[in-house]
Amino acid sequence: MLKELKYLKTAILFYTRIPCGEIKDYDPDDLNRATRYFPFIGWIVGIVMFGIFWLMSMIVNVYIATAISLIAGVLVTGGFHEDGLADAFDGFGGGWTKERILEIMKDSRIGSYGVLALIFDILLKYLLLCSLLNTFSFEHTWMLALFFISYHSLARLVSCNIIFFSRYARMDATSKVKPIGKECTWKEFIGASLFGLLPLAVFAWHTPLLWCVAVPLFLLVVIAKHFFEKHIDGFTGDCLGAVEQIAELTILLSFAIIWNFI
Repeated sequence: MLKELKYLKTAILFYTRIPCGEIKDYDPDDLNRATRYFPFIGWIVGIVMFGIFWLMSMIVNVYIATAISLIAGVLVTGGFHEDGLADAFDGFGGGWTKERILEIMKDSRIGSYGVLALIFDILLKYLLLCSLLNTFSFEHTWMLALFFISYHSLARLVSCNIIFFSRYARMDATSKVKPIGKECTWKEFIGASLFGLLPLAVFAWHTPLLWCVAVPLFLLVVIAKHFFEKHIDGFTGDCLGAVEQIAELTILLSFAIIWNFI
């Protein structure tokens, strides 16, 4: 139990900006073990965004409440995944070889590809959320909470599947987070799947059609895995961030399409 709490704390410290103290006797391999709690971080982010949206919607309109909830989500994670999205688009957009792509992604400066990716990512996410929150009638407050939690946990599960079924591209001193994804076991796979799918299972209890979101997400994993392995022989942390953000958009767009048939 103490080890599991340590892994959970590692995940919170690595994937969010939530202060929870230092970790004693830290082992670099703890980051691998913490992968099982990556989708659970989606629960935390989803709850924060839901809470902010719910409170703000009482005093302002849905469009402003949505914008503020998005800001809250970025503050909780420190823009961790958005940073990965920008770096990945800069790398694959401006690099022609594996070495050059990895070099660009490691550069802390942002280029035009990264800027455009962030603009379209945030714009599409905002529009999709506004559309869903403004037009869909959530019968109970807990359903609204599950909506926020499920799309965040699912998106992180998609990133986890890249870790589970692909390989890490940086195998030298240039790696920023060398341990991640190298030695994941069945425990990480089961844990991540549980935390990633449980919110959707509850959310879709009365609307099984929502499970159709699994189809585009499966395709995203297959396409992303093939793309990364083709160009850089595997994934990096920035690739995972990019996949997580694209998965969020895919889930929200899928929900919007599915709910037209409900």
